[in-house]
Amino acid sequence: MKVVELRSKTITELKAFLNESRRKFFKMRLVKASGDLAKTHEMKQTRRDIARCETILSEKVGKSDE
Repeated sequence: MKVVELRSKTITELKAFLNESRRKFFKMRLVKASGDLAKTHEMKQTRRDIARCETILSEKVGKSDE
């Protein structure tokens, strides 16, 4: 997901997206361990989406505290 799309989301939506992405990444790790994961590049994309979401979420939470 693009940064622009993530920045337009609310804190609640970001938390939901983060939970969904973490579940997706966990499932991908299990499938990869069994040797059935065909699109391994999706793991990298998902990991980066999680990092982007965490960064934007921390920025938004920091702004709301001020």
